[in-house]
Amino acid sequence: MERWWLDELAHAGAEHLDASYVAGYERKGGYDPASDLELLTAWGLGRDSVLIDLGAGPGTFALAAATVCRRVIAVDISPAMTGLLAERVRRLGLRNVEVIRAGLLSYEHGGAPADFVFTRNVLHQIPDFWKGIALSRMAGILRPGGLLRLHDLIFDFDPADAGHAIEAWMSGAVEDPAAGYTAGELAGHVRTEHSTYSWLLKPLLDRTGFTILQREHHRSAYGAYLCLRRA
Repeated sequence: MERWWLDELAHAGAEHLDASYVAGYERKGGYDPASDLELLTAWGLGRDSVLIDLGAGPGTFALAAATVCRRVIAVDISPAMTGLLAERVRRLGLRNVEVIRAGLLSYEHGGAPADFVFTRNVLHQIPDFWKGIALSRMAGILRPGGLLRLHDLIFDFDPADAGHAIEAWMSGAVEDPAAGYTAGELAGHVRTEHSTYSWLLKPLLDRTGFTILQREHHRSAYGAYLCLRRA
């Protein structure tokens, strides 16, 4: 890495490096991979496919994808996350899942380009300059015509509307931190993380070689994109 390269581990958030937090991460996030798996299967994910899950966490999506595709490469910067995922892979006896400790900016792909890249709630950990580099690297590991499925906290409003939009978003928070994210945690995200605007992400995707095929936003804060890697 160049001497000016970002230290991703320092940006991962201390909670993601804490084994006790990681143990309850799936319950807190409440993520069900079924709809993403259904979508990508409709777009060609199958027995011959290679999928890279960047920021795989404890493997919720990676393990689901392993049931339908040839090879899954599950990548995460956190040793607590990769440790838990590697143990799950071992217990399940999966031979088509490879667990690698690396980040968006440090993962080095070997072999033929991937067919799919999946990334969820990871891009907001790095500033926009580095988002561009990360997206360019994703394009570089995908074959032309390959697909990127991107989920993240992406703000779909104008700066002048930020006060109302953020308050509305926080009003839907839970009170029990074990069951989801509290208003205090959401406020902390806004203060310390690097979620971008949808209207900044769109040209970043375009400039790094992607065409947006589908996008949807929930509560002006949660974005889901399906993007084609152009030839």
